[in-house]
Amino acid sequence: MPATVLILPGWQGSGPDHWQMRWARLHAYTVVEQNDWLNPLRGDWMARLDEAVIDAPGPVVLAAHSLGCILVAAWAAVSRHTDRVQGALLVAPGDTEVPHMRDRLPGWSPVVRQRMPFQSVLVGSLDDPYCSSERAQGMAQDWGAQWLNLGQAGHINAESSLGDWSQGHALLQTLLKE
Repeated sequence: MPATVLILPGWQGSGPDHWQMRWARLHAYTVVEQNDWLNPLRGDWMARLDEAVIDAPGPVVLAAHSLGCILVAAWAAVSRHTDRVQGALLVAPGDTEVPHMRDRLPGWSPVVRQRMPFQSVLVGSLDDPYCSSERAQGMAQDWGAQWLNLGQAGHINAESSLGDWSQGHALLQTLLKE
């Protein structure tokens, strides 16, 4: 059975021009909808991800952006269903430990830095306003993820003008094949 791709947007969701929503439309991937995109509660988001993984008909591959990456790390540390995850594409994690983000996203700090029990690739950039390249590389190392530096790509979102982001989709395809 082919893997189901679960799209995990970050804080405030992903707009229609974001690569995640473009992929969902183009490839019929499942967007994991959260109850509250503006005031996210980590436990609620983790429970929703657990439900989505359990409800998938077979293995899953996660495609997370920003706070979605932090969600995957927290979820993977406690879920009994991580064996259903074939891999994870983690893009531009948001650093919830910096003071201005800790205040805006209470309950999301500290970032879980435990090794994930599935294959993953973390894509970051040199000029992400929400997470320094050094912090993203440290997360990749702690999570056991392959690190990929996209260069000057900002937060790797709609403002980065990536369109359908074919390079990212090719990375996702490698996780789907393995």
